Amino acid sequence: MQMLRNPAPVDPSVKGKLPAHQHVYEQLRTRILFGDLAPGQAVTIQGLVEDLGAGMTPVREAIRRLISDGALSMMGNRRVIVPELTINCIEQLDFMRQSLEPQLTRLAIENVDSTLLAALRSEDDSLNAAITAGDISGYLTQNYRFHARLYRAANAPILSATVDRLWLRFAPSLRVVCGRYGTFNLPDKHADLLCALEDGNAEAAAFAMAEDVQQGMRQIRASIE
Repeated sequence: MQMLRNPAPVDPSVKGKLPAHQHVYEQLRTRILFGDLAPGQAVTIQGLVEDLGAGMTPVREAIRRLISDGALSMMGNRRVIVPELTINCIEQLDFMRQSLEPQLTRLAIENVDSTLLAALRSEDDSLNAAITAGDISGYLTQNYRFHARLYRAANAPILSATVDRLWLRFAPSLRVVCGRYGTFNLPDKHADLLCALEDGNAEAAAFAMAEDVQQGMRQIRASIE
């Protein structure tokens, strides 16, 4: 089995509060989300058991959930794999993201206050620092946290959960984009978005989000083509 690359840590304060199957699910989900399990990389279930230091039952349960999320596919010989995106998949993901993420931004703007803006700016500063340093893991982590924090403010759990599952499908390929082209060429519409949020301009914020999504998906498509 190919070993997992730079697995992202799980918050220790959360780890002790989770049942075993949920903890394993969060570990695997994080590794998929930030590209530590690459598209097309097959791993054995037994290898995951050993690598995660978990029992077979919670690992199988986590895999079952991630297959349901579309983040993993089952292969023969007790192996699982992160699916590689096709052009058709990218087009569908692009459509779904451009439909849902701008709408979440519109909904969130009613709940934007100085505390949320400060948190978003802090995460964006960390994201920009990661870009400057060529820190791929840092970029992917902060980019996800920025979006997730904003979407939580929308108070639309069904939409947010749907978008989160979409990220599980395309995020591993974003890691491939970073690996091929570095971090300096990655799109950044967050500055425009933050200005619109500060002004309370819902449509300008939604437009900036749509552009951010479009540019990111365009780069993923280009890397595959």
